[in-house]
Amino acid sequence: MAEKITILGSTGSIGTQTLDVVREIGGIEVKALTANKNIDLLEKQIREFRPDMAAVMDETLAEKLRQRLAGLDIKILSGMDGLIEAAVYETSDTVVTSVVGNIGIVPTFEAIRAGKDIALANKETLVSAGELIIKAVREHNVSIYPVDSEHSAIFQCLRGNSRNKIRRIILTASGGPFRGKTRDELKNVTAADALKHPNWNMGRKVTIDSASLMNKGLEVIEAKWLFGVDVDDIEVLVHPQSIVHSAVEYEDGAVIAQLGEPDMRVPIQYALTCPERVKNSFPKIDFAKRNSLTFEHPDTDTFKCLSLAYRAVRTGGTMPTAMNGANETAVDAFLNNRLGFLDIADIIERTMDSYTVKYDYTVDDLVEADEWARNFAAGLIAAR
Repeated sequence: MAEKITILGSTGSIGTQTLDVVREIGGIEVKALTANKNIDLLEKQIREFRPDMAAVMDETLAEKLRQRLAGLDIKILSGMDGLIEAAVYETSDTVVTSVVGNIGIVPTFEAIRAGKDIALANKETLVSAGELIIKAVREHNVSIYPVDSEHSAIFQCLRGNSRNKIRRIILTASGGPFRGKTRDELKNVTAADALKHPNWNMGRKVTIDSASLMNKGLEVIEAKWLFGVDVDDIEVLVHPQSIVHSAVEYEDGAVIAQLGEPDMRVPIQYALTCPERVKNSFPKIDFAKRNSLTFEHPDTDTFKCLSLAYRAVRTGGTMPTAMNGANETAVDAFLNNRLGFLDIADIIERTMDSYTVKYDYTVDDLVEADEWARNFAAGLIAAR
């Protein structure tokens, strides 16, 4: 069980819900917090949880925060150096990585090298750098505890069972706000439409990824690395009720699933308390009311991002990094009304088609692939 934690991205959806868990169960000290720009919320968190240090990406905002907190004994840093220092903070035993995007790769690496366990919510870390991350985890004898509800479910279903007896992993997806829509119906949808997720309260970027099914594609890649399975043994099923969070089918045909209300605080808590289960007041399932659970295959003709993610991981090397960089760029353009919803997949595909993959790579090569893909995708968007 985690006793002292760092939260990278404490003002985002996962970060704030992690602090909800800390309030709920007690017994966990918050030693370091980081945020991007939301210093108003970060200041409130610092005053409540009294960490030893905090960091924001912009130095100007860091200085404002220092002035506001002048009466507290706290160290305020900025930029990637600050993010890394929080990740390796000496007295933390567990780092909750809840920043969004490839920016989480380097701090996660450094935390692992510093001997920290990882409560992983930043799926891009394994999407872009899965092979290197898993190698580092083994070398430094640390643990990764998945925070995503689906990967937490799989993790729980595997406990006590031999992994080489798996027939397949069943990764469930809500289908997002556009489930059942045709391409014609999606031509003119807006970011506001895409942000209306039917079940989950998530950050803006993740919610758009859920609408496009890219989020599920990223989770397929993450599952491959987390659980050491072949990508062709991971099946995605749309489950609109979001009650079955995922399942594992063993070679004898038995399926073990993990169920719960769609509440991210439950997998966050398990990542922090594993292997213990701790009582909480979060919502519990009423099976008499949840009496209809349905499943269907995803529509990959309409939602092409899922197929592109499978293509990227099958290609291997630095291709998943390039795919992810293009996706982050396209999603940002869509959120800022510079790109249509269906154009997200087109930008990603054209970027992948033009990218030259590296198979023998380092972290620096991943950074280079990410930068190339973002620049290329941005050029495509600007030319539209």
